[in-house]
Amino acid sequence: MAAPTDDNEPVKELLALLDLEKIEENIFRGVSPKDRSQRVFGGQVLGQALVAAGRTVEDRIAHSLHAYFLVAGDPKVPILYEVDRSRDGSSFSSRRVVAIQHGRQIFHMSVSLQKPETGLEHQIEMPKVPPPEELPSEDDFRARIVDTIPEQYRDHFLRKRPIELRPVDRADIFAPQKRPPHQSVWVRATGALPADIALQQCVLAYASDMTLLDTSLLPHGIGWFDNRVQMASIDHAMWFHRPFRADQWLLYVQDSPSASGARGFNRGLIFSQDGKLVASVAQEGLMRMRPEKK
Repeated sequence: MAAPTDDNEPVKELLALLDLEKIEENIFRGVSPKDRSQRVFGGQVLGQALVAAGRTVEDRIAHSLHAYFLVAGDPKVPILYEVDRSRDGSSFSSRRVVAIQHGRQIFHMSVSLQKPETGLEHQIEMPKVPPPEELPSEDDFRARIVDTIPEQYRDHFLRKRPIELRPVDRADIFAPQKRPPHQSVWVRATGALPADIALQQCVLAYASDMTLLDTSLLPHGIGWFDNRVQMASIDHAMWFHRPFRADQWLLYVQDSPSASGARGFNRGLIFSQDGKLVASVAQEGLMRMRPEKK
């Protein structure tokens, strides 16, 4: 399948975000989009930290990452990424990346990278869902509901993004109904990406944080824009199984086995359109109900 066209400004901006500046050996600097006013998007920090780790190895590809979000990032100032070269073995390398702003850690991540190898293979099957070509595009969906979007969310909701999402069962994000805690979403970058597998992984890491935490809200009939709940990613783990292209359609199958203690636990499986399982994701996030105002 042909990739999207490469004249897409949001994708160019995403690639620029992932092109970190090297400050010193093992130290890199990243910036945030200018339109972020409150806090840094967690997927951005995941993607940038993975870039930083990848720039300290050669001929090795990330196969897993485990990250914790410690403090909300400030989009107005750069983020420094310090990489600790924990170990370089004959097959595997281990890296620890710490993100710093205002003199304190806001995020840390462990990454394991491996020389490409062959071995035993198996995978579970991709569920049968409608293909993305049969689902409304984001532009079509926005045009259909533009008059119903609350004024305070309109600019955020209508802006162009580097990642397109096509939910298999699209819900009303402003007035959701209670439903079982699972969802499937087709996802891809909206413009062509370089063929570099490491960069493809960084873009997918960025995209993997976009809908996963929402899954734990589904059985409660609460949407992301609901002011009654405080939402934030706490941790994020990801495993890369097979090569893929993030600028071609991928099916993100998500579920939420549990919510308790003001936290929601979520899992995701990511398949290429031809049915290959390319990555797995797990995340726990804060979902704290705010006290009702009297």
